[in-house]
Amino acid sequence: MSFLDRLGRIAVAAPFVWLGAEAAADPGIRVKMAVDLGIPEALADKAVRFNGAAMVAGGLGVATGILPRAAALGLVGSMVPTTLAGHAFWKDTDPMARKMNRIHLLKNVGLVGAALVVAATVGRRSAAED
Repeated sequence: MSFLDRLGRIAVAAPFVWLGAEAAADPGIRVKMAVDLGIPEALADKAVRFNGAAMVAGGLGVATGILPRAAALGLVGSMVPTTLAGHAFWKDTDPMARKMNRIHLLKNVGLVGAALVVAATVGRRSAAED
């Protein structure tokens, strides 16, 4: 793995590890968001904690190169409910909240794109390595 590849993977992984650990340790308001998304109230706390732990595991897999394709695809899967529950800007009536949620949704789209690039390029050799 090249220096840039390693650096890029660590950068992609960092928000997943950090924010996933926060969600797993203290689900907080995320539980209500999960319920609003349709997760049964009795399962919402566990679902948020599981999703957070999955983000930590996926982020660590991407950063370390341990099962990186599976880790990256797992991160993509974890981002769908996270983004729909947390950043549904189209539901906001306050213009500032709408703008902030739109920014966060687009940031999440970028993270998903980066994870897809990791998944797509695992095992490929770069032109510089040829």
